[in-house]
Amino acid sequence: MSYIKAEEILPEELIRQIQEYADGVYIYIPRKPGTRHAWGQETDYKAELKLRNDRIRSDYAAGTNVVALSRKYHLSEKSIRRILQNQ
Repeated sequence: MSYIKAEEILPEELIRQIQEYADGVYIYIPRKPGTRHAWGQETDYKAELKLRNDRIRSDYAAGTNVVALSRKYHLSEKSIRRILQNQ
């Protein structure tokens, strides 16, 4: 998500009206219904995480312990255990 200055896209009158409710604070404007994308839909990151997690499970099944997996994949031991639980 990127931030855009209100002055760049909104008319002055609308900015003044918004300032009556939220003066000087950041606000989030949600996407219109039907235009939202599922997490990871626009990138390969979701697939990359699945591949990494599958490798972690495979390494664990082959005998690698949680501490070694934590070091190998640069994750906390708690994260490794969570991945192993969600098979």
